Amino acid sequence: MPPRIRMIFATMMLALLLIPGVALYSELSRRSDIWWTPRTMLVPLAESGDRVEVYVRGKSLGSLLDAGQLRIADDVSGNVLSTGDVGFRFNNWQRVRTQRLPVLLVYAAMIGAVAVLFLLFVTNRLAYRGERV
Repeated sequence: MPPRIRMIFATMMLALLLIPGVALYSELSRRSDIWWTPRTMLVPLAESGDRVEVYVRGKSLGSLLDAGQLRIADDVSGNVLSTGDVGFRFNNWQRVRTQRLPVLLVYAAMIGAVAVLFLLFVTNRLAYRGERV
């Protein structure tokens, strides 16, 4: 294969290598602390029961709030907490990481395949040499 055509194909393969490489880098370099539930979307105590249970001195937080046994002590007075005053934020990083895994594996496989093709191409291992009799 002429060197000019080999150089064109090598350049194309490098461009194809960059596409999944940049995508893989951008996925892996994302901040991992952004997966918390936003403060404006706090989950109420009643809806969070399937993901978290909070106990205070061995008693369920929900039962303490219903009985009116929890108070916030201000400078002047103590206000009784209700279930509407309590909200939860969840860290969804584990769920997001699990969902991202197949995409990352596909990117890594694409990088490996193109890198092997690039090395074979640059070392002239894919050149047609004809049959030997």
